[in-house]
Amino acid sequence: MSRRDDIFKNFIKYEDETKERVKNGIELNRKGFAKITIKDKNDNPIVGQTIKVRQKKHEFLHGANIFMLDELETEEKNGKYKELFKDTFNEATLPFYWCDLEPVQGKPRFEKDSPKVYRRPAPDLCLEYCEKYGITPKEHCLTYFGHQPDWVDWTDINDMKRKLEVRYKKLAERYAGRIKGWEVINELFCTQDPFNKNPFFKSDEVLDWNFKLAEKYFPCNELIINEASTVWKWQQFAYTRSGYYQMIKNGLEKGLRIDTVGMQYHVFESKEEEKNNVRDMYNPKVMFEVMDTYEKLGKPLQITEVTIPAYTDSAEDEAIQAELIEILYGIWFSHKAVEAIIYWNLTDGYAAFAPQGDMTSGENIYRGGLLRFDMSKKPAYEMIHHLFKERWITKTEAETNKDGIAKFKGFYGDYELTIGDKKIDVSLKSNIENEIEIQL
Repeated sequence: MSRRDDIFKNFIKYEDETKERVKNGIELNRKGFAKITIKDKNDNPIVGQTIKVRQKKHEFLHGANIFMLDELETEEKNGKYKELFKDTFNEATLPFYWCDLEPVQGKPRFEKDSPKVYRRPAPDLCLEYCEKYGITPKEHCLTYFGHQPDWVDWTDINDMKRKLEVRYKKLAERYAGRIKGWEVINELFCTQDPFNKNPFFKSDEVLDWNFKLAEKYFPCNELIINEASTVWKWQQFAYTRSGYYQMIKNGLEKGLRIDTVGMQYHVFESKEEEKNNVRDMYNPKVMFEVMDTYEKLGKPLQITEVTIPAYTDSAEDEAIQAELIEILYGIWFSHKAVEAIIYWNLTDGYAAFAPQGDMTSGENIYRGGLLRFDMSKKPAYEMIHHLFKERWITKTEAETNKDGIAKFKGFYGDYELTIGDKKIDVSLKSNIENEIEIQL
């Protein structure tokens, strides 16, 4: 059996059911009707008016981390990175790792000209780029085991609490108004093991304390919990008895304001171990069961960190990576509870735990980026661009009836309407009646 046969075995087995659910889910959950009324200056309906409709941006968030913004070794590469990022994505995950953002106590690296730390561009630099191109920024992450600075005494719970509160307060004062989504705590469930000796992260209060602190300093922001990919594998998924599900459910029952549930989707296994993923992560039946289960919590879901490996730069392996992305993105995009999909590394050769360009170490070995090291586009990049810029996009025309009313159905998002020689920006939003009146 070939690698392709192995990987796509369950996608083929459940192909008809998956295609049907994805198709129906996209129509029901990602699209809606707009009712547009056109009147003249005397408030009379205009009959037979043609309206050209062009979607400019999705309401659904789809992005990548932006950890290599102005971090590449040449200006040409940096320029290409910025161009390709904005051409495809409408969301960016910004690095707020405490140890890298504030390596020296009281001297956080906020400003764009701060000393550089590899894969950790300064927040002000990232926000300047995001705001210039209308990209939604998301923070990653406020509290994360193992990523506290050296000047924090991790053996002293009270010392960590005091210093974390200073961190939360500073970040809220500077960025709460510019960043909506904040990952409050990352990978808490998967660090609850005997090897974790950190008393704060092993304490019963760690989840409650962090989310209450986040609610105090970020009362108007989206508070997200995020967890590692291993939680979604079949061995650890037990429907509503799953540990992560129970952690969130218990927190909500105690009144914690957990607004959004984050699910990572890194396939970090060697090519030789890849067959394991057929049972676990490359199984549409399991994927829908996971999302259907967590939807019961009544909170939106985000697929927060996605890595689909190519393993090599061969045409076949890169094609398989793109095909997997096509199927997986369709499943996630179609599900009612999902509000965002965030790919992880845009470019091969700049992943974690490896020197740049070293494809034999760290997470570089998976070749999980969407671009090659030379910044050329892989089929995976082309696929995501195609999905959100061509397949899942609305461009149509409508004509007003005798009452001056025209309707169209489209993907939720921002639109440009062309009416004669006028261009008008409108939004088609989910969960509201989209009734728009325009006076010419």
